[in-house]
Amino acid sequence: MAVKKFRSVEEMPGPAPRRPLDPENLRIAFGLVEFASRLAREKRRPGVRKFRSFDEAQRSK
Repeated sequence: MAVKKFRSVEEMPGPAPRRPLDPENLRIAFGLVEFASRLAREKRRPGVRKFRSFDEAQRSK
């Protein structure tokens, strides 16, 4: 298989389009969400929180 060089990212071909309403698309999307959640460095608690100051918000992280 030959190697093709590109001078910039703009010259590179994009990914092949996926068929609409294909069940495989949903599996791929869930896999990407799971992968991204494993890469996340900090866990966030769900919900809305109010803080009295910016410093208090920074300390809560």
